[in-house]
Amino acid sequence: MTLAGCTAGAVVGGVSVAAAYGSVSKGSQLFGPSIYRGPGRRRSIALTFDDGPSEGTLTLLDYLDREGVKATFFECGMNVKRLPHIAGRVAAAGHQIGNHSYSHPRLPFKSPDFIDREFTQAQKVISFETGVTPMLLRAPYGFRWVGLREVQQKLALLGVMWTVIGYDWRWPAARIHHHVLSRAEPGGIICLHDGRRLEQQPDISDTLAAVRQIVPVLKDRGYTFETVNDLLRY
Repeated sequence: MTLAGCTAGAVVGGVSVAAAYGSVSKGSQLFGPSIYRGPGRRRSIALTFDDGPSEGTLTLLDYLDREGVKATFFECGMNVKRLPHIAGRVAAAGHQIGNHSYSHPRLPFKSPDFIDREFTQAQKVISFETGVTPMLLRAPYGFRWVGLREVQQKLALLGVMWTVIGYDWRWPAARIHHHVLSRAEPGGIICLHDGRRLEQQPDISDTLAAVRQIVPVLKDRGYTFETVNDLLRY
């Protein structure tokens, strides 16, 4: 099976091993340029939040503001369209906004045209509602696929994975913060969620509680919090 210019010698369930690796491996460049950490030369770290905005994003923004923390929000176009005032607050607070697709689909086995529409539409909605044109992209579920590279080139988007993911959509706060803190490192990118796909009024209470524990501990360890763009600068 030949996929994206790569011939794989093994096929499992109709999917080449190369394609499966390229779809989910955080270090893979098969489906487009992507990073999962910063240089690590400074004691800095990036908090990132996926699937928003949601109603709970406002509480998160208030906390981050009190703590002087800047973060990166990978937003879904449909959620931005539903809650433009909250997306606007994210931008106004100085946080970075990334493109997380329009409707949060699973990309594997979708056509390149479908993938193009998802990110192009999200880019338009986010730019219109917030006045910010995203420079970063994160694929829903972290699953990438054929056609994403072309979208990244078209929209000038760098792909972003993560160093550690908090599993905050299913774990309680104590487990989330323990998992994240045990894996935090200079240049790290932490993936959490201020929404739950396209759910209205999702329960993100465990995420909020975990963030309130993660931030002070990392500050005590000497970390500063930066947007992904700032993390990559030097």
